[in-house]
Amino acid sequence: MIKVIMGLKGMGKTKTLIENVNSSVNEEHGDVICIEKDHKLRYDISYKARLISAKEYDIDSFDKFYGFVCGLIAGNYDITAVYVDSILKICGEDMEEFYAFLKKIEELTENIKFFMTASYDIDKVPDNLREYIHHHE
Repeated sequence: MIKVIMGLKGMGKTKTLIENVNSSVNEEHGDVICIEKDHKLRYDISYKARLISAKEYDIDSFDKFYGFVCGLIAGNYDITAVYVDSILKICGEDMEEFYAFLKKIEELTENIKFFMTASYDIDKVPDNLREYIHHHE
């Protein structure tokens, strides 16, 4: 299951992600991963979740991000949830590339919850992406 919480900056997307990660570590029976651009969430995310900085691994495109997620899953069969804060800030705002990434991730993470936040105007999202997008008020 892939879910992208999208809205403009300052709408509480990251707060929602933090709440989801912290409740997930208590409810999931596997490992919970949280990937962020930098080290902004270090004090907000439960120590039970694996917090990863994309910057540390030089992840700056959807292809690199996909390869990184493949490596995570290949090395740990116990991952049940992956959370990503600000996917478009990490990989760029090319909506065609974002859609292709989501399709590949969907195939890869069949039994894994994949939850992302994205700062973007929901009214400008192409129709093909709408199946993944959840409007954040």
